[in-house]
Amino acid sequence: MSKKQVNWDKLDNTALLFPAIASENMTNVYRVSAVLSEEIDRAALQKAFNRVLPAFKAFKVRLRSGFFWYYFEENPRKPPAVEKEITFPGAYIDRSVSNQYLLRLSYHEKRINLEMFHALSDGFGVITFLKEIIYQYLRIRYPEALAGEPDSLSTDIFLDKEDSYIRNYKKPGKDRKKYVRTDALCITGPEFERPEIALIHGHMPVSALKEVCHRYGTTINTYLTAVYVWSIYKSVLNGRAGEKPIRCAVPVNLRPYYDSHTLKNFFAIIGAEFLPDREGYTFPEILEIVSESLKSQMNRSNFDEIISYNVSNEMNMMLRIVPLFIKNFAIKQVFSASSHSYSTTMTNVGPVKVREPYKPYIKGFSVMLSMSEGQNIKAAIISYEDLLTVTFSSCLSDTSIQRCFFQELTKEGIPVTIETNGMYGEA
Repeated sequence: MSKKQVNWDKLDNTALLFPAIASENMTNVYRVSAVLSEEIDRAALQKAFNRVLPAFKAFKVRLRSGFFWYYFEENPRKPPAVEKEITFPGAYIDRSVSNQYLLRLSYHEKRINLEMFHALSDGFGVITFLKEIIYQYLRIRYPEALAGEPDSLSTDIFLDKEDSYIRNYKKPGKDRKKYVRTDALCITGPEFERPEIALIHGHMPVSALKEVCHRYGTTINTYLTAVYVWSIYKSVLNGRAGEKPIRCAVPVNLRPYYDSHTLKNFFAIIGAEFLPDREGYTFPEILEIVSESLKSQMNRSNFDEIISYNVSNEMNMMLRIVPLFIKNFAIKQVFSASSHSYSTTMTNVGPVKVREPYKPYIKGFSVMLSMSEGQNIKAAIISYEDLLTVTFSSCLSDTSIQRCFFQELTKEGIPVTIETNGMYGEA
């Protein structure tokens, strides 16, 4: 009897980093949550998960290590059990209890949480997958109200597993960029005991935010990034001069720039940089600096160079034949050396659009980034209808940056509702 053929797949260019550096304290887990109108039914959610996961071949995998590279292999096991949330958000995904899957689906009251190891995908992929689970869940829970909805994946879903980095790679010229960055300001302070992590969500109307952005002549993403940099400048440096720049990593979804629909990772990191070379900067001054910093990098030419630089390292023949354990050691060393290039990260996954019949059942979304070496606080933005949510994840017990951030928004007339995961107590 012949053995059944097992399908396998390469990790995308960005994903190659994550298995080498992942640990209990640096989980590289990406989390997207959705709040529904009623309490979650665990059995219905499990049923929905079981139906949807097999269609997403890019996620129905387990991680294997070969002699030269990690690779994904089709996972024949049943989907992991949906559990009531008991771990800290973004916790390490233990494959021994997840049937070897690199994802976790949990719930708490009216909230569904999808957490995924970043080697599988980025925000686009996680949100695409979560929306289909929610659609299926709602059809199971409300069969009569949603009787007109087809019991299948959305017709506009792409299940593309392409490595879009490789497809859009161009051989670098002799004047290729080196991307060497100086150390940035490091945000430190008393920490919670890992893996404890604190979340602060700030919910606000998109319409009110747009009015303020129109007044400043800028975009929501640039404005919120500038407010974040301003908050670090005021809270950490107290408005004084500093020798190191405040550099905020800003991930950019590359799919619109390259006509890609891949479910794998496809993003680039650009930096919003502000060097406090004197004291007394005003917010409008910082907004202008951050705006120019981002604008100079948000173009296809720059993204081409980033892809070229990253992929050329993977394609280097000498590196390709190096055994995996040596690659892992080298990757860890390079990552550790470069981990202080950024003070923090702010990602904006943009607006989530859902199909019309499901809108009454969905109240909002949030997204969260896990901690990484050199970055003890991060921020993530997502919006749904007229509700935008900024989520700060932090291992620091001090909340002065978050307070300054939301105070700046309310000062501009933007109403903000605050919600936490309880790590900071009632305050």
